[in-house]
Amino acid sequence: MSNPPADRAQAARGRYRDALAVPEFRAIFLSHVMCMLGTIVTQFALTVLVYRQTGSPLLAAMVFTVAFVPYLFGGVLLSALVDRVPIRRLLVGCNLLTAALAAVMALPGLPVGAVLVPAFGMGLVAPVFGGARAAVLPRVLDGDVYIAGRSLFRLVAQGAQVSGFALGGLLLVVMSPRAAVLLNTAAFLISAALLAAGVRARPATAGGAAGSLVGDSLAGLRRVFRIVPLRRVLVFGWAVPALGIAPEALAAPYAEAAGFGTLGLGLLMSALPVGTVLGEVLCMWLPSPRQRLRLVVPLAVLMFVPQLAFGLRPGLPLAIGLLVLSGMGLAHHLGLDRLVVDTAPEDLLGRALSIQTSGLMFWQGVGFAVAGASAQFAAPSVVVTVSAALGLVLIPLLRPRRRDGPDLT
Repeated sequence: MSNPPADRAQAARGRYRDALAVPEFRAIFLSHVMCMLGTIVTQFALTVLVYRQTGSPLLAAMVFTVAFVPYLFGGVLLSALVDRVPIRRLLVGCNLLTAALAAVMALPGLPVGAVLVPAFGMGLVAPVFGGARAAVLPRVLDGDVYIAGRSLFRLVAQGAQVSGFALGGLLLVVMSPRAAVLLNTAAFLISAALLAAGVRARPATAGGAAGSLVGDSLAGLRRVFRIVPLRRVLVFGWAVPALGIAPEALAAPYAEAAGFGTLGLGLLMSALPVGTVLGEVLCMWLPSPRQRLRLVVPLAVLMFVPQLAFGLRPGLPLAIGLLVLSGMGLAHHLGLDRLVVDTAPEDLLGRALSIQTSGLMFWQGVGFAVAGASAQFAAPSVVVTVSAALGLVLIPLLRPRRRDGPDLT
């Protein structure tokens, strides 16, 4: 770890303010805010642009598909970059490449197919950037302050889902979708400048690694998955959100079937992120770090139990309350973050964090797709209930076990 002794003394408290007190983390955090807002506004603007040009809901939905699918390729086949390239250079380079791709998408007269190509490219870069950022955090923040820093990233991601789409809607009132996409270029250029100025230069951990990048990435993936406790943590952290996002994936058809209207749909879509923010803040504030480890399984259970009630087709107020409560269960990731650090060998920590980040995004995308496909054959309320029941069945089978200490039951 790289922080001086004074910072380590502060680290024992592990609060949000302790993370934000570290200048290097502030630069990374502000760049994350810029990237999240820019990305979500771009996805919103591209969806509108594609739909206006084609009138096809399928092609409009492809904007989100090309944002998720590349995580499988970029996150798995390029994960070795976090060890092979100096971390600051990799972070800044990813931002500059993303800014260039966003600028290409904003070119006037570009056909829809050509717009989706750079969007796919941005999806390939995103897991590399996310993995590099995840890998550098343990070098910037010590002890439980690292958990607070990871939590702040999730709070920004959830808040950006609400504010980013709202901002995108406002921007499209005063500018064209292509102009809104161009703002993403500015956002990533600002992010690159923040990282270049605020992140300390560090050598690549792999030094002069030989062999192909893809081969090294796949070898690292095999090494990570051969460590049974680490594998269980990763799989648990992917499976629970992948099943738990069914209400979010099916909010539109559920709201339509229940007659909630556009406002009701917006409230349903906001409920899970609101619950997630509330759960993260409460679990950072109240339990001790050790208690958070023991809360991993109960919080995962909390995510699914309220969703079982959707089989009764609750009205709007009750549905919102259930989803807020369900979203609070996502705070189980606070304990999982600690377990990844505890179970991964030091030489594999950067690779493990990169794989964790990429896998989470990919499997959430799969969860969206499976929930949507299932709703073609069953009512959305039934799909949500079955997904929740499956999640409750899988929790005792997949629950993480600490390498040193009791099972998380």
